[in-house]
Amino acid sequence: MSKTADFIKSIQGLSTEDLAARIKEDEMRLRKLEFAHAMSPLENPMSIRNLRRDVARLKSEFRKKQLSA
Repeated sequence: MSKTADFIKSIQGLSTEDLAARIKEDEMRLRKLEFAHAMSPLENPMSIRNLRRDVARLKSEFRKKQLSA
């Protein structure tokens, strides 16, 4: 199974509070990565894109749970 599919399965079991905390934490990591990349190029700049997409997946799952409640 791919990493993306594993990630999606892992977030589907989380509660809305856990998702909100995870979103906040990952957004903070994203800001730090983007700042570090602005100062000096990262060794792997694709990590910014991957983290941004993970945050979007988390927000989508969070919104889906909000609408179903």
